[in-house]
Amino acid sequence: MEFQERLDGIWERISDPEFLANRGVANEVRYYIFDYDPHNELIVREHIKSLKKKNNPDADGFEIVEYDLYNMIIEILQQRGYIDKCIQFEKTKGRKYMFNAVSKMLRITSDNNFIIKNIVDKTPDNAVVFLTGVGKAFPMIRSHNILNNLNQVLDKVPVIMFYPGTWDGQVLSLFGTIKDDNYYRAFPLI
Repeated sequence: MEFQERLDGIWERISDPEFLANRGVANEVRYYIFDYDPHNELIVREHIKSLKKKNNPDADGFEIVEYDLYNMIIEILQQRGYIDKCIQFEKTKGRKYMFNAVSKMLRITSDNNFIIKNIVDKTPDNAVVFLTGVGKAFPMIRSHNILNNLNQVLDKVPVIMFYPGTWDGQVLSLFGTIKDDNYYRAFPLI
């Protein structure tokens, strides 16, 4: 299926009552991935904007709630007063050190992950969650960490990760070149 056809199919898919019921054959929670060529990032962003604009929660029975992972990182750093420290870390200790410091501060690998907590706390019951900004957030956040941790605590609504890279049903490859860990609990959105 061509990229534009896949994009055009998103609205029909997310507005389907079966999709909104958010349960699979074995009553498992459904997480979805919409993978795409990273060169199409700006097209995907614009399409997401148009989907959100089209969405009328009262009439549609669901609200599209977008969480841009990169923007969430910046928000949390600003709230905690860490932006200037991050700039200093990058200048004095290098980018890799700064990325590791941010990951630790966000508690990415712990049960008390700030990104996951924000998503769970802010997601209404009638939502369809869009996770975006995956490429911008790398390497501070790895997509498999978000999906694994979120899958354990958010089971009331469908979650779609918009992924600039490839996903073959098991392996996530950011930008088509950086192998992330395996993630096999998700389904293709289209």
